[in-house]
Amino acid sequence: MTVIAASQDLQHLLPNPSEAIVGAICFLIIFVFFWKWALPKINKILDERRDKIVGEMERAEQARKESDELLAQYRAQLAGARDDANRVIEEARKTADQLRKDLTTKAEQDAGALVVRAQEEIRAERDRVFQELKTSVGQLSVDLAGRVVGESLDPSRHAKLVDEYIDQVAGLGNGDAS
Repeated sequence: MTVIAASQDLQHLLPNPSEAIVGAICFLIIFVFFWKWALPKINKILDERRDKIVGEMERAEQARKESDELLAQYRAQLAGARDDANRVIEEARKTADQLRKDLTTKAEQDAGALVVRAQEEIRAERDRVFQELKTSVGQLSVDLAGRVVGESLDPSRHAKLVDEYIDQVAGLGNGDAS
């Protein structure tokens, strides 16, 4: 009884042959419908989607390349600007050094001129004092000589004696008559 019951259970599981044929025909009709009309449309939609994605990726890659080029250009411009700034700073430094040298040279020249002028003024003052001293010494020597000799000297004789005395004193000093 178990074999009969198993075959009856199996019979309930298997479809009726007419239903299987109708089902197979329906499956073929639906398969052909999908194959002919639905599958090409689905493939077309998938191809369009794939092309759109590929196009967007290409545009994104192009945009990335352009941005990389712009970045490289900006970096080059920045490096150029830095070089220009360093060049300007170096030129300013050189200009400042030259200006400092020029000012130092001018100050040295001014100081030299001032020293020369001071030496000339000192020399002129020394000559003036020497002339005054010469006159005073001459007067004193005449007075002294007049007292020693007991007589008065005339002015021409007086001038001659003073000049001789000064020449002797100058000759004994440094050998310079000034």
